[in-house]
Formats: sequence, C-alpha cells, structure tokens
Amino acid sequence: MTKYLITSALPYINGIKHLGNLVGSMLPADVYARFLRQKGEEVLYICATDEHGTPAELAALEKNQDVETFCTEQHEIQKDIYKRFHLSFDHFGRSSSSQNTELTQHFCKKLMENGFIEERTIKQVYSVDDGRFLPDRYIVGTCPHCGYEAARGDQCENCTRVLDPTDLINPRSAVSGSSNLEIKDSKHLFLKLPALESKLSAFIDEHEAEWPLVVTSIARKWLKEGLRERCITRDLKWGIPVPKEGFEGKVFYVWFDAPIEYIGSTAEWAEQDPDHRDWKSWWYESKDVRYVEFMAKDNIPFHTIMFPATLLASGEPWKKVDYIKGFNWLTFYGGKFSTSQKRGIFTNQALDEFQPDYWRYWLMANAPESADSSFTFSSFAATINKDLNDVLGNFVNRVLKMTASKIGSEVPAGGEWTAVEDEFVQTLQNRIADYTKYLSELEFRKALVELRAIWVEGNNYLTAAAPWTVIKENKDQAAMILRLALNVIRLYAVLSAPVIPETAERILKLLDLNANDLAWPAQNLAEELQKLQPGHKFNVPEQPLFQKITPEVVADLCQRYGGNPDE
Repeated sequence: MTKYLITSALPYINGIKHLGNLVGSMLPADVYARFLRQKGEEVLYICATDEHGTPAELAALEKNQDVETFCTEQHEIQKDIYKRFHLSFDHFGRSSSSQNTELTQHFCKKLMENGFIEERTIKQVYSVDDGRFLPDRYIVGTCPHCGYEAARGDQCENCTRVLDPTDLINPRSAVSGSSNLEIKDSKHLFLKLPALESKLSAFIDEHEAEWPLVVTSIARKWLKEGLRERCITRDLKWGIPVPKEGFEGKVFYVWFDAPIEYIGSTAEWAEQDPDHRDWKSWWYESKDVRYVEFMAKDNIPFHTIMFPATLLASGEPWKKVDYIKGFNWLTFYGGKFSTSQKRGIFTNQALDEFQPDYWRYWLMANAPESADSSFTFSSFAATINKDLNDVLGNFVNRVLKMTASKIGSEVPAGGEWTAVEDEFVQTLQNRIADYTKYLSELEFRKALVELRAIWVEGNNYLTAAAPWTVIKENKDQAAMILRLALNVIRLYAVLSAPVIPETAERILKLLDLNANDLAWPAQNLAEELQKLQPGHKFNVPEQPLFQKITPEVVADLCQRYGGNPDE
C-alpha cells in the first residue's frame, strides 16, 4: 500500500502571508491531503515556518525584538491563521528546531566527505555604515537581466533569475539604505552543483513527462544556463551553525537548510509519539512512499535543483520528490499584493471578513495553475453568490425545509426509483468519476468545475422531479424523491469536504451525522444514495449555509483594501 507524503512551500516567518501564498502551496496541498484521507489512504502532510535568513533579522529589527523571540511569536500567529483556514497539517514545525539543526549539519558533513563541498574565499559586500557584511538579501538593486529595480541579492523575484549580490546594478543596503558599500574577503562553503549536473538532469528526465510545464520549464532553464557552484554559508548570527573549524560565527544559507526542514519537521512529528511514529519510514529507504510537493514558481528552482542536489550528493537513500505541483501567481487586480502599499487582502484580514470556506472555494476555483490569476472582490462575490449560495446552499435549504414541512423531520419511506432517478444517478456517477480523476491528478480548476456541476445536477433533478407537485397526487412518490435528495445532500457533504470542510461538517450535523461519515463514495453510487434510511432524523437549518455578498459590501471592501468595484 502506497503512503503519501505531502509538503507545501514553507511560509516565511517575516509576516502574515497574503492569499497568493495560501493558494500557491498550502491550500491545494490541504485539499489533496483531505481527499486522500477520505479515500482511506495513509497520508502525512508536513509544513513549517521558514525562520532563518536575512528577512527574519530585518523584520525583528523593525519590531525592536531579538530574532528568536520574533520568530517564536510569528510562528504562533501563522499557525493560528492556518488552523482557522482548516489546513489539516499533520505537523506544522519550525526550521529553527533542533531536529533541523542536526539534519542540516549531517548533510553538510556527508557532502564534505563525498567531495561536493569546497571552501573558498570570496569577495563579499560590506556595509561601512552598518558595520557588517551584507549577505544576499540584505542587498537590493537593479536586476542586470530584466531591469527590475527592487531585485534582491539572491534572486530577482520578477524574472526568477538567481543572482549574486555583486551582480546587482546600483546596490544598496536593505538595512540602512546606504550605498556606502565595500568589497571585502570572506571565507565560505560552496556546493559543487556542476559535479551533480548529470545526475540532476537524469532526475528531471525521469519526471519530465509527468510534472507540470511550469515546473519542468524552470528546471530546464537552470540546466540549460549551466549550473554554478552555490555558496551555502552566510555571515549571519541567526541560523544553523556551520560544523567546521574556522567557520565559527557563520551559519548556513537559508535555502540550504529550509528544504531539509521537511525532514526535520517530520522528525519533530515523530518525536511527539516515538512509540508509534517513525520519520525514517517516510524519508529513508522509503520505496512505498509517494512524495508530492506544492509550491509557487519562485520556489521551483530550489526544489528541482538545490534540494535534490543535496540529497543526491549525500550518497544516502533519501526520498526524493515524485511529483511537484507548481503554481503561477495570484495577483490583486492584476498587480502584486503589498503590505506597505496597502494593496490586497491578507490571510488574517480575509478571515475577519468572511468564513474560511468562502476563501477556500474561490481560491481553488481560480487556482493559478496554467497562468496567473487575478483576484477581484467583484469576482469573489459573484462566485460565492452563484456557486455556494444559489447552487449548493439553495439545494440543501430547499430539500431540508420542503421535506420537514411536507412530510416531517425524518427521512421518509415509500416510492420506487423511475427512469428519471436512474438517469440522474448515472449522470452523478459519471461526474463524480471525473471529479475524482481531476483531484487525483491535481487538476484543481477542472475538479472545481465538476464539483459545481455535481451541485447543479441536484437542482436540475428537483426541477425535473417536482416533488412539490407530485405530493398532491402521490405522497409515496414524493417521499422517494425527497429521500433521494436527502441522500444527495449527504453525498454533497462528502464530495465538498476537501474544499470546504467547515461547510461539509455543518451539512453533516444537519443530517445528524459526523465526520466519520466522510468516506469517499463507493463506485456503486446507487448504494451510496440509500445510506440515509427511512426514519433517520435530520434538522432544518436555522439560517442559510451562506450569505450573499452585496454590491455595497463589495464597494466597502474595495475602499478598504485598494480594489476597484467596477472590475
């Protein structure tokens, strides 16, 4: 039996994430993990806060906190937000953990033993005004490749090119803004990526037919341009210490230790229950594990090249990724989310405005899979109103209220299926097969189209069967129609649970069921639609499952978050 190891890009510690961060990694990973669990698969969904590196130090400096205290506070803040979004991590760890420290130092030692790390003295930027060396992210300037004026010293987030700080045009300190910079000698460790190029190319070849184009194209671009030795140490105080004589006071580059935290976080998880959990069974000599990663395109080079290089260079049988689900950007009205410019709605703000399932549904229905997606409040409102309120919510409310008022608050007995029901059930079965296929293949937008279509079929059936008319002449036949519709409500809760889990739980409670009733539908849908037997009690909702978002609310949201109500 295959075990499924799922990881999503580690959210960085320096502040609350925006909706793009959520839909570009953690949310789709959660939908997939929930879906697999409902199918009865063994799943381990691992994530953590990424806590080392320059931005953490800068963010702590701005708050006048020591960096360790800052990271501890921010970890708890982010962890709470993801819990409120119903992200079902099996463990949400920290890259500053002792487990990650031990593993990162282990990898460094193995890579040195195997000849894949060399020591070099390099020219490094030193800020005279700040009195310190400036590692990559401490330096900003103009990208020499695309002209982006706010490129960082490690990577241009505009064109995704990996950079060295000395590549930047008009460089300046990110700490003070000073351009009073000097070049000085500093001793560092380098990962010899060129020596691993053939192995990495073979690794990409092995998966190229399966992986999304956004993933393989970025990986191939790196290989085509030629791999260079990459510096894996930094002149920083905050980070994992380098276990080598003469490197006291230096730490590992955040992009060296952060991916290793996937293993470290799994070790954290295992140590919480050592009698029943073994992290090595997921990561070491783990042939029965299918490993799936979720991330936005800016993270792809590090997970197709850097992290696999570390694992390959160790010479040890570490589990390498089987499938990478890469995402493009989610924009805010076509532009970037920006805290400083008050553009866009961030995850904590989103939860203050609407229930999490509104956001989960819209984001997955508009996931930036093959191209960038743009968030607008008008689109958000239209989707919630039409799909959740008018289709799913309408079906649930109509059926429960009609059955209770016309027959009673128990599943009614009587009547037999006709050709209308047979056709309806066959249509559902075909659509559920497609929905299941798309979720299995991580085609989320296609899956959400099918999910909505499945909801629509229920409303179409009610219109065709017209129980409100049938009951006047044949109460038993009307009872059969409503009994089937009540079972369809249960089915909708099961099918919707990966995407909108809170709503699914509310529906189950209305049907006097619980989370144990969420097993994925059996292939024989006719049996699935008879699980609620006559006499089973149900409840009528005191208020609708969803509330419509009015144009006035959209205008208010645009005014407060920087949107345009006309778009």
